[in-house]
Amino acid sequence: MDLADRHEQRRGRPRSEAVERAIIEGVVALVEQGVPLAEVSIERVARTAGVGKATIYRRWSGREELFCDVLRAVQPEDPEPTGESMRDDLIALLESMRLRGLANRSSALLHNVLAQMKSQPRVWAAYHATVIEPRRRATLEVLRRGVENGELRDDVDLELVSDLFTGPMLVRSVMRPDAELEADLPEQIVDSVLRGLRP
Repeated sequence: MDLADRHEQRRGRPRSEAVERAIIEGVVALVEQGVPLAEVSIERVARTAGVGKATIYRRWSGREELFCDVLRAVQPEDPEPTGESMRDDLIALLESMRLRGLANRSSALLHNVLAQMKSQPRVWAAYHATVIEPRRRATLEVLRRGVENGELRDDVDLELVSDLFTGPMLVRSVMRPDAELEADLPEQIVDSVLRGLRP
């Protein structure tokens, strides 16, 4: 069950996109004003967004889940793999990572929130479970289809192969902030790795 499904289960009335947007923008406004993430309480967000606390709790179980959705909202959306070509799906997934890397570099907000989240284990665990882990599962599913379709050898460890594709992009976007994130980097990574993994 994804985050949207869990939201729908909790809501007793139809979803209001305008209200959710106001709440998310309220969090963004507080962080942009320099309020530390640890001090961004549900009550403070409610005041900033002009809604009641109950309105927030109908949509999110608490701060951790709300912060995850804030980060989702200010970053590029993840693509939906088409299933037609393993290579094309992998390139699309890595392109999404590249765009997020560029966004993180250009956005003081994203950089600040991500840095603060890592010092709050519960928030970071929620972000990992609802944002990072689904992306990892999507990559593994693309690789499994690649094995089934004969695009990828069937004697490889898919967890390791997933890291071989995503690792270089993470190194360049996170560990080497001075490194180029050129437009054709996803194709370079995918084609370089596939040379050694095709049947």
